[in-house]
Amino acid sequence: QVQLRESGGGLVQPGGSLRLSCAASGRIFGTNYMAWYRQAPGKQREQVALITSTGSINYVDSVKGRFTISRDNAKNTVYLQMNSLKPEDTAVYYCNAEIVISLDAATWHGWGQGTQVTVSS
Repeated sequence: QVQLRESGGGLVQPGGSLRLSCAASGRIFGTNYMAWYRQAPGKQREQVALITSTGSINYVDSVKGRFTISRDNAKNTVYLQMNSLKPEDTAVYYCNAEIVISLDAATWHGWGQGTQVTVSS
């Protein structure tokens, strides 16, 4: 059984910074990709950033230049450094990952429980 656990959310003023972490635990042979999504009230969940096992990275346009995704493969952990935060970044942020769970490359795909990020003065 694989679990994803996020941490690092909270309340921050506009222009401030937060760093989110998501650690995968369980029977893990590797991670094909790890990603951050967010969902604001009344809006659809959107992908914010994704990083693959080879280091390829994608960002949604609204966060380019402000957010940075990174990963520590040894710790099966992905981070999201969020700078210059805006009120419109307020949302529940979810970790998402595809995990390799066996030597024959079977995979698990799942979500963390979410962490609230609120940007407000």
